[in-house]
Amino acid sequence: MHDLRTLRDNLESLRAGMRRRLQLDALAEKIDRAEVLDKNRRSLIQRADDRKAARNSATQEVARRKKAKENADALIAETRALGDEISALELELGGVEGELGDILMQLPNIPLADVPDGGEESNSVVRSWGEPRASEGVRPHWEIGEKLGILDLAAGSKISGSGFIVLQRGGARLVRALMMFMLDLHTREHGYEEMSVPYLVTRETMTGTGQLPKFEDDAYRTDDDLFLIPTAEVPVTNLLRGEILEASTLPRALTAYTPCFRREAGAAGKDTRGMIRVHQFDKVELVRFTTPESSSAELEKLTSHAEHVLQLLKLPYRVLLLAAGDTGFSSAKTYDLELWAPGVGKWLEVSSCSAFGDFQARRANIRYRPAAGEKPRFVHTLNGSALAFPRTIIAILEHYQNPDGTVTIPDALRPYFGGDLLT
Repeated sequence: MHDLRTLRDNLESLRAGMRRRLQLDALAEKIDRAEVLDKNRRSLIQRADDRKAARNSATQEVARRKKAKENADALIAETRALGDEISALELELGGVEGELGDILMQLPNIPLADVPDGGEESNSVVRSWGEPRASEGVRPHWEIGEKLGILDLAAGSKISGSGFIVLQRGGARLVRALMMFMLDLHTREHGYEEMSVPYLVTRETMTGTGQLPKFEDDAYRTDDDLFLIPTAEVPVTNLLRGEILEASTLPRALTAYTPCFRREAGAAGKDTRGMIRVHQFDKVELVRFTTPESSSAELEKLTSHAEHVLQLLKLPYRVLLLAAGDTGFSSAKTYDLELWAPGVGKWLEVSSCSAFGDFQARRANIRYRPAAGEKPRFVHTLNGSALAFPRTIIAILEHYQNPDGTVTIPDALRPYFGGDLLT
């Protein structure tokens, strides 16, 4: 959410940011309307304040006249009229502020200066790690998974419909091994506090991280207006909603394993085979809270933590810096980590690591006090997947596939999996 001062003092920066996102044409009318509403808001506040001052003065004069046994009927009528005017102005102000707030909730974050302009075609590879396996002779994960009896796509469709999967036997054990491995790594080596959070959250919680109102069609909602979480980012970030933190506690680093639920309403027909795109999946999420001055360095640190998982699993990957037009709604800068899947023959996103500036903190009112007695400031939030399980499993099944149809378990996972082969 943007600061109202942006509308007053940096309106061209806001327009430039939307232009870089390739969204200015779609949002120009809303921005113009917000500018008008903010001017109306300030005018209404001033008019109401003037009338309150006049009413206070008249009320004091009424008291003086009554004490002096003088007639105050006209002044009493004047104070009542002023009260009616104040009520009308405040009612109008409430409508203006409501409309203005709705518009501000619909405007995406402004990309940072070092984010490339353009759309998806302008995403840039900033580094890569490992040697991608050649695709020749490698079976796609859905074939090897079903042959090994660890992946049952038909069962997922039978019990829940398309876009759901069942992992069984060694596949289910692989999920459990990945969860323990990732959480142990992040808590023991990377300094994160582990959290266990609800999977159902309120509308306010979804709004705090920017999923609502824009992405409501992608969310699963219950009849009593609770939402299944699309990512642990939502409940974990909101753990600090409405709080003022001490600067000495920053940076704060939290991690959580959760299932995630997404309707993928805008992705119908894309990547429908196997486990590439599903409605329910498991993920370990990293969330960091920091000061504005440390935000850039914290993004690099968080991204390195996600990369460390891939390096320990010895899975080839590359890091992309997303262009402004491909950067998510709430993000100011995002790195995507993509795994190479030789059986599918494509790079698959397995993590997005993002810096949000104070965009989420304003929506969720998360602040910190720089020093004793100083005015609180909004924190900067960051988060990233480390990692999403389905595409990690895809890469393991395809990258570690053997000619005899077995799959070698990465060394780092063996203590958690309890073996060295999927057979």
